[in-house]
Amino acid sequence: MPKKLITFGEVMMRLSPPGYEKFSQASSLELVYGGGEANVAISCAYLGMKAAHVTRFPDNTLGKAATQFLRRHWLSTEHVVYGDSMMGKYFLEKGAVHRPSEVIYEREGSAFSMIEPSMINWEDVLKDADWFHWTGITPAISDGAAQCCLDAIKTANKLGITVSGDINSRDNMWKYGKTMQEVIPDLVEHSDVVITSSRGIREMFDIGKIEDSFKSLAKQLIEVYPKIKKVVKKTRRTLSASHHQIQGKIYNGKEYIKSDMLNITHIIDRVGTGDAFAAGLIYGLLHYKDEEAIEFASAACALKHTIPGDVNMVSLENVESLMQGDTSGAIKR
Repeated sequence: MPKKLITFGEVMMRLSPPGYEKFSQASSLELVYGGGEANVAISCAYLGMKAAHVTRFPDNTLGKAATQFLRRHWLSTEHVVYGDSMMGKYFLEKGAVHRPSEVIYEREGSAFSMIEPSMINWEDVLKDADWFHWTGITPAISDGAAQCCLDAIKTANKLGITVSGDINSRDNMWKYGKTMQEVIPDLVEHSDVVITSSRGIREMFDIGKIEDSFKSLAKQLIEVYPKIKKVVKKTRRTLSASHHQIQGKIYNGKEYIKSDMLNITHIIDRVGTGDAFAAGLIYGLLHYKDEEAIEFASAACALKHTIPGDVNMVSLENVESLMQGDTSGAIKR
């Protein structure tokens, strides 16, 4: 029986100039949908898991189109709720070589930002799930979204469901009167797996010193929040906008494990690569030991760089092949 994942968060409309054009060159924009948590669910669905995404869409044609996008990529949408009229969106200008990508967000007043805890019955949503995943973006959007996320996590705890949080966030997103230092610790306190960075641990929890290693910071985080079983990090070395190197790291309370460094020499689309890493980690931890799980996560992340759009649509066979060292890209017949 396939394992089942539930994710929660905003899905946005992504609008980009064709190819690598700048906004000033474009006469049209390409439209796709994406959101950190939904990207994770879709990636896991392509790997063979059952997956459902919980969100709130505008009650109009755009909301229906976004719902169809999720269904097209194997997600259950039975717990999507609808209301209000605005779809969150972002505009992406893709970088190349030495020119960086640029992103402009329009999400204030979106249907998702108006979500309230009373709109979702988490016991019903999570009743047959194996894993719940959240990110630090969702509680930054609104107080209602933060409360919904906390309710989901506590319900998952009550039902014995594993909870993971990709907690890295952005200071400039928190505009409703609370800070990430006030909100994120309450969510992390009830989580089993945390994806973060050295800077994230220091800034969100006031833990450690600037010179402390990630392993040391991860150990200190588990001491403060003993429910956490694993602290995970993705390291990215940026040689140019088109050439990156990726490595995964995991501390499980006893061992500190690193994946092999993967060299990505021709990036097609970087957006959603962190979500692909999180999806690979979830699948890996559900099906492998920690050493293989972090290799699987890194391979899934690396492959996402070859897929246009927000979502990693690679198969289990693709990821396992790269995980086992096949970097040839040879045609599969």
